[in-house]
Amino acid sequence: MKNLFLLSLSVLLFSCNKKKETFQDVDNEQIFVYDAHEAKELMEKHCYLCHNPIADEVTGRIAPPMVAIKARYIDKEGYNKTEFIKAVSEFVNHPTDDKSLMYGAVKKFGVMPKQVFPDSAVVKIASFMYDYKIDSPEWFASHWQGHGNKNWEQSGKEYVPQVKEKTFADIGLEYALSTKKLLGKNLMGTIQEKGTMEALAFCNIQAMPLTDSMSVKYNATIKRVSDKNRNPNNKANAEELVYIEQFKNEMAANKESKPVIVDKGDKVQFYYPIPTNTMCLQCHGKPENIKPEVRAKTLKLYPQDLAVGYGENEVRGIWSITFDKKK
Repeated sequence: MKNLFLLSLSVLLFSCNKKKETFQDVDNEQIFVYDAHEAKELMEKHCYLCHNPIADEVTGRIAPPMVAIKARYIDKEGYNKTEFIKAVSEFVNHPTDDKSLMYGAVKKFGVMPKQVFPDSAVVKIASFMYDYKIDSPEWFASHWQGHGNKNWEQSGKEYVPQVKEKTFADIGLEYALSTKKLLGKNLMGTIQEKGTMEALAFCNIQAMPLTDSMSVKYNATIKRVSDKNRNPNNKANAEELVYIEQFKNEMAANKESKPVIVDKGDKVQFYYPIPTNTMCLQCHGKPENIKPEVRAKTLKLYPQDLAVGYGENEVRGIWSITFDKKK
């Protein structure tokens, strides 16, 4: 990620038709602008899989809610905006336990897997977290106050949601991200509690039924397909291969991919990429880097497995979702 956030960063605010924030890097003479609505969408898209604000306090959590990060760094430690953006960006770029102040969370959940975000996305998300009140679980205020932070109240301005009619892209993305959250919560919970070997068994037995359950919920056909499939049922067709290649090119250029909508008469076809992170590489990385016992079990479950050889932030496959236009 480009170095848009040095300690010498000065923060300027201005108003226009859309509420935006702008940063000026005095050393590099660069201007950076973000839109609050876009930043919130980026946080929901990239962070809420693990940092889900509606997950139960005791069960179902695989990472602390985003508001806990904000409370620790901003409300407790007193980080200013520049310091907060810098701290979050440095941690996300190279996650290690010594870079985090979330000692309890790291002990409980481990260090987050390394992920590569599109250019400026982390800066936008961190800026939004600092400037606005963000989604908070019902239990968090009493939890935080019970840890010696009496009279705590989240800092920031009230966020006013953008009122707009849902597009087909919005609908498809909702279906994809909801399914991703369901699968991710179960998969990563299994990895944390039982290890990678049990996670393989989970994928083999539960991934398809869980995905099918979301198809029933949304009255849509929800699939995850790939040009290098593990399960033969996830093999991409000719049209899907075209969009897999498109998303690969966008990711290689570090561009934020937008959903693709294809008109199918009375139906809509939606495509969206599925990227890899370091956790994925335990099973989908280069064969020489996968533990022999993990690779052996994978081949036992999937004798024709092609889904290996990936690095970080590569397109593992895509969401292929079909639904009726009339919703």
